[in-house]
Amino acid sequence: MQSIPYWAITAVGFLAQFFFSARILIQWAKSEKTKKLESPTMYWVFSIIGSYTFVVYGLLRSDFSIILGQFVSYYIYIWNLNVKGAWEKIPRSIRYVLVATPLLACILVSGHSSGLISKFFRNDDRPLWLVVYGSFFQLIFSLRFVYQWYRSHKMHDSIMPTSFWVLSLIGAAGICSYGLIVKGLDIVLIVGQGFGIIAYSRNVMIGLKSKR
Repeated sequence: MQSIPYWAITAVGFLAQFFFSARILIQWAKSEKTKKLESPTMYWVFSIIGSYTFVVYGLLRSDFSIILGQFVSYYIYIWNLNVKGAWEKIPRSIRYVLVATPLLACILVSGHSSGLISKFFRNDDRPLWLVVYGSFFQLIFSLRFVYQWYRSHKMHDSIMPTSFWVLSLIGAAGICSYGLIVKGLDIVLIVGQGFGIIAYSRNVMIGLKSKR
């Protein structure tokens, strides 16, 4: 992957973030219009595009952790698309590629993961407590989709309950604070999660109001 310029790899990462931000705007706009929490099909379409792009980004960086971080939610996005009836509308060959890519990416970069744990926990710029702090909120942020799948599976429909947005808000706030604490600041995390906090807060308000 060394032949690919760093700026090009970075551009792929920002492209993925663009799709993740776009999905929030789509869901937020529809929820504001109907005054209740919505789970629009396009939210899941943009989710799978953004996640796929992020997997490619992780592959270009030979970063196993990035791919692993997308792994669970990636297939939950597919599940939601299937519930929405949109998955079957995608050509079969493209579906095969979408399903197989994360698995193949994990296999391709697994040879570079031997020193991942050592590098992760032994970073001069990030003391252990800060690594644990950031990882805790990343875990909450990732597992919110497991919770969304669980609630949706029980309802036999794709839903985004208020508690999903509460978990989103907690995770985003924690990640944003991590970006502020970490040495040199992480502007990507701060800006990305800062925007999310606004949308997640509004979704919590819409959800509570619709219940009343």
